[in-house]
Amino acid sequence: MAVQLLTPEGMFAPVPYHHVSISTGARQVHVAGQIARDAEGNPVATGDLTGQVAHALRNTARGLAGAGANFADVVRLRFFVTHWSPDKYHDFIAGIERVADELGIPQPLPPVSAIGVDYLFEPDVLVEVEAFAVLD
Repeated sequence: MAVQLLTPEGMFAPVPYHHVSISTGARQVHVAGQIARDAEGNPVATGDLTGQVAHALRNTARGLAGAGANFADVVRLRFFVTHWSPDKYHDFIAGIERVADELGIPQPLPPVSAIGVDYLFEPDVLVEVEAFAVLD
């Protein structure tokens, strides 16, 4: 396995992700920001943060698979969420939980950053997901 996930003793816990990932593989996979669009570019889950997180992760899985990777190879995830506020946390996590088993997303998650932004490139886009993976 090219990725080891861990949370060293003394780091803030519990959190739904690991604080550290160690990669030993030689091949890197970067999946650009994925959003809630279908294969034809049509919006999915308009106005629904949970649904958009789930669909963006499905698109991220497709990108990983295209490179021969999956979520077990992911070193880090980065989410950009529009108009972030703490009251959105439950809907955000619910989107991840909705597809975790389906997509083989490890629990706890690899290191994650959730970054609040004012606006993404189109007004209906609530979340964007980037992934970085390492393969042997």
